[in-house]
Amino acid sequence: MDSKSGEWQLELERIWQAAAPDWREAARLTEVMARTGAELLLRQAAAQALPILRHAAAEGADPAITDAARRRLGVIREVLHTLATPKFGRRDIPLKTLAPEQRHRQLLGLPLDRRLSAPEIHRAWKRAAKSAHPDAGGSAQAFLALSAAREALIAEVRFRRA
Repeated sequence: MDSKSGEWQLELERIWQAAAPDWREAARLTEVMARTGAELLLRQAAAQALPILRHAAAEGADPAITDAARRRLGVIREVLHTLATPKFGRRDIPLKTLAPEQRHRQLLGLPLDRRLSAPEIHRAWKRAAKSAHPDAGGSAQAFLALSAAREALIAEVRFRRA
């Protein structure tokens, strides 16, 4: 999170903690966030909150309007908090792509961790083909993908035997 977002978070906390929030200041701050925020999520939250905050800043605003403005301000606070919180662990690591053989096994519903026999592959293909066949309500593309997976796995079994 950049220093500007940290400043916005502090200003927003000051407004939030006040007994009578300054809705004009909140609307001004939100407008700046909506225009210049680095994160898309923050810009969207600020842009959505801006109309109700401007309405709450008007003289003699209805208490229901100020309650709604407070809720919207809370959403912006949560977004800023989420952006400021450090992320530990492996959360941002992309998922590992499967090898072609693993994709074929997954497509046929076969286990990934052991050797397979040709009859076992054929039984799995028949079981999956019952729902994927075009005559049974499936698509031709899905059925062809199942058939290609079966052929590839059986070819692998035959290759291992030779």
